[in-house]
Amino acid sequence: MNPLKEKAKNLDSLFMRMDKTYVKPYNKNEVNPYSKTRVILMNGTEFEQVWFTHGWHRHEINQDLRRDLAVLRKLEQQQQKLISCLKPIDETILESTIGYEQLAVDLTACMARTEKDVGVKEQLDFALLEDFDHLYRYADLLEMDMGVKAEKLVGKYTDIMPGRPTISEHRHPLDSIRRPINSSADILTKLHVNIITAAEQQTMNYYMNVGGFYGNDLGRKLYAEIAMIEEQHVSEYGSLLDPNCTMLESLVMHEFTECYLYYSCYQTETCEHLKKVWEMMFEQEISHLHYAVELLQKYEKKDAESVIGKGEFPQLLDFESNIEYVRKVMKATVENTASKENIISVKELPKDSRFFTYQEQIVGSQCAVPSHEVIDSYIKMNGEDYRWEAAPHPIECLKDRRIDNTTLGRQA
Repeated sequence: MNPLKEKAKNLDSLFMRMDKTYVKPYNKNEVNPYSKTRVILMNGTEFEQVWFTHGWHRHEINQDLRRDLAVLRKLEQQQQKLISCLKPIDETILESTIGYEQLAVDLTACMARTEKDVGVKEQLDFALLEDFDHLYRYADLLEMDMGVKAEKLVGKYTDIMPGRPTISEHRHPLDSIRRPINSSADILTKLHVNIITAAEQQTMNYYMNVGGFYGNDLGRKLYAEIAMIEEQHVSEYGSLLDPNCTMLESLVMHEFTECYLYYSCYQTETCEHLKKVWEMMFEQEISHLHYAVELLQKYEKKDAESVIGKGEFPQLLDFESNIEYVRKVMKATVENTASKENIISVKELPKDSRFFTYQEQIVGSQCAVPSHEVIDSYIKMNGEDYRWEAAPHPIECLKDRRIDNTTLGRQA
């Protein structure tokens, strides 16, 4: 598929009557878990595009170009509102959170498995184990507070068990910057970096906004803690983006990314209702992309090939279970941390390194962090933590269900 070869429509024809943007939501008890993750992913992708152009137009002096951006932004807003209403009213904040973390785990793993760039793959694998641990901690809170087992929500496609303990993920912001890709990167790499940045940003924003609405103090504190780690992930992933890309080139890449994702969703969706939504969104995004290419040609005298090559989609994104891949990464890298641009084992850090100083300042000696308190509380109530494991945990010190490990990944 090449969206550049598809026929575009006039943008004004894409404005929808308001009642057409409120569509039937999915049934949370019947839909496939990966259908839920697609909704979250595309909501975040649309949010990224809206805020990208908002930030840009505040620094853009050309009034005509600002108006062009306003047209595209209104259309993207329209799509975002439609997609956000696909979430059903009876899906709780915490149930949605399980979907967010399953998306983070399986999206990251799917991309890492096909990523050719060593630095990008290393960062994907690094954050993968952290989001994996977040899923486990939210799942225990869900079962403890609502009696809902997250294994049903994730369809048993994803293990629910400890990863790199969240307590070990608190690092100084100086260590959250990675080396960026450049214009010569493979198109799939460019797509991966754009997709994961938007997805993690959506998770960060969700936790930042809904955490204060949770019904008890422990849950509110857990959202606050994990939102801090998600912000860290957004910094890490965002730093991978090509900083030499102009704003108009970035606009074309954003629109191409949306086309790629909507087409991937359309091709892989199992819910017929959602499949029709993805098809409609893809058809709209074709016109957005063509318009962005016209703007690039008009204002910078560049063609689309300088950004997205011939425009052919690479291998499509297809969600699937990544249980074995996650376990493989866990065995090899669970003790990893970061030092400036480098991802290294915590065992390699000197005793006076910034990581240990920051840990002492933020965590302290009593391990008083909500992510630990949630598991500790669950164990006190039930004798052991809540998990769903396809097989025994691959890390020996994380097998004990009667105690939450707070030292792995934070001791030299």
